[in-house]
Amino acid sequence: MFEKLKNKEAKLSVIGLGYVGLPIALEFARKMKVIGFDIKPDRIEKMKQHIDPSNELEASAFEGCDIKFTSNPEDLKEACFHVVAVPTPINKHNLPDLNPLLSATRTVGKALKKGDYVVFESTVYPGCTEEDCVPVLEQESGLKFNVDFKVGYSPERINPGDKEHTLTKILKIVSGSDPEALEEISAVYGSIIKAGIYKASSIKVAEAAKIIENTQRDVNIALMNELSLIFNRLNINTYEVLEAAGTKWNFLRFSPGLVGGHCIGVDPYYLTYKANELGYHSKIITGGRFINDAMGPYIAKQVVKKLISKGHKINGSRVLIMGATFKENVSDIRNSKVADVYNELKSFSVNVDVTDPHASSKELMEEYGYGLVDKIDKKYHAVILAVNHDEYMKLDEVYFKSITVDDPLFVDVKGVFRGKIREMTYWSL
Repeated sequence: MFEKLKNKEAKLSVIGLGYVGLPIALEFARKMKVIGFDIKPDRIEKMKQHIDPSNELEASAFEGCDIKFTSNPEDLKEACFHVVAVPTPINKHNLPDLNPLLSATRTVGKALKKGDYVVFESTVYPGCTEEDCVPVLEQESGLKFNVDFKVGYSPERINPGDKEHTLTKILKIVSGSDPEALEEISAVYGSIIKAGIYKASSIKVAEAAKIIENTQRDVNIALMNELSLIFNRLNINTYEVLEAAGTKWNFLRFSPGLVGGHCIGVDPYYLTYKANELGYHSKIITGGRFINDAMGPYIAKQVVKKLISKGHKINGSRVLIMGATFKENVSDIRNSKVADVYNELKSFSVNVDVTDPHASSKELMEEYGYGLVDKIDKKYHAVILAVNHDEYMKLDEVYFKSITVDDPLFVDVKGVFRGKIREMTYWSL
């Protein structure tokens, strides 16, 4: 298989051209013939013009790539090695939503031929590839697993906004449905990954490895958030405590904050779902999720309390939230916990404006029911720095005072302006 791909005698397809799929497709397209498939024609048209809809890649990233962008599933029949990189979100009940994954799997199944390979990159619970996806491939194709086609799992490790740890520089975990599949899949990915390949002993091990990467971070951040709740009652700054504790060589460096996005705030729910299915009810993981999901409303309530203590009337008071994306320097608003801050403030009849140099006002309106202000032309009772975009790091207290009333509140969620705000009332986690 790898030799055919390398010699351009066969084609590779990537299904799902988001922040994960597009970089993979372009990297492979520098070595072999690639079909880039996405169900959204408008996104395909942008990519044909060398525009990344996720705003992660420059136009130069498309140069020198042998790739055909398409939204026609019939084109997938030209490929014999398929990489599935679609989102795996959760629903409103915090349960796995496999609809995008299974839909993509059905699409691939219809195009599957004898001798083909399918590799899944989407984050799932252990067992999902073989127990949920493979039966769909068999049903749609009429072929037999590990006889007519083979499967692998190679978890994505893309970090949006990170220009240092890019695709080729991150060690790649790969797994296969049998030893031959493992070797072929390793060779295919090894042709583009400079950091090296790690061969997992099984697909389930690879699935589990991916999901605990983000679960571990989630639990550690939850501890920091819980500490911030305690230290707030003690009237000491969490970041000062962490700075002092960090002087010990083996102290792990995590910070409190809003935990959103499509990885840390989602993946643990896939693991707890599977655990519940097996009769085990997680305590630490679900406890961490509870704490992190509660931080948005907590921050909003602290703002309300502090405005009341200043004598400001809450009904009709004005608050500016700076930042709407799930993390700094990206345009991705998926599962942004800034929305929780916004909604909680609105429940107190606070007038809330939101600004963000990276987010799309239209996307925010469609996803959360609010957009961005065109310009800051009001005087606010409080400013909440929710996301540390580089553009905000260039600002100073003079600017923040210029857009606020007398005796305002400055909320610095991540503590980046600690020691720089002296004349405004300052609060951080």
